[in-house]
Amino acid sequence: MTEDRKLLESFEPGHGFTKEDWDAVSDNPELTEEEMRQARPFAEVFPQFAENIKRGRGRPPAENPKQQVTLRLDAEVIGRFKSDGPGWQSRINDALRKAVGL
Repeated sequence: MTEDRKLLESFEPGHGFTKEDWDAVSDNPELTEEEMRQARPFAEVFPQFAENIKRGRGRPPAENPKQQVTLRLDAEVIGRFKSDGPGWQSRINDALRKAVGL
């Protein structure tokens, strides 16, 4: 546990869980030293799951990879693309591709 985080001894609201959640797990006993010595890493116990977790993060590779940029556009231009609904970023990309002859 990092120094800037304290271990809660009793329920305090505002930490992302309810009093009912706290009560449901508060009777779990702490691990003994022997249990800690016997503990094994998740990847060792469940190698197939650990591999899936590693591979499952992030966006899948694209055929035509995109590059993130910061670009300032007129509010009217963005408003016009957004007015057509979801997918406005892709429509801007399509318009730029057409403008440069791709």
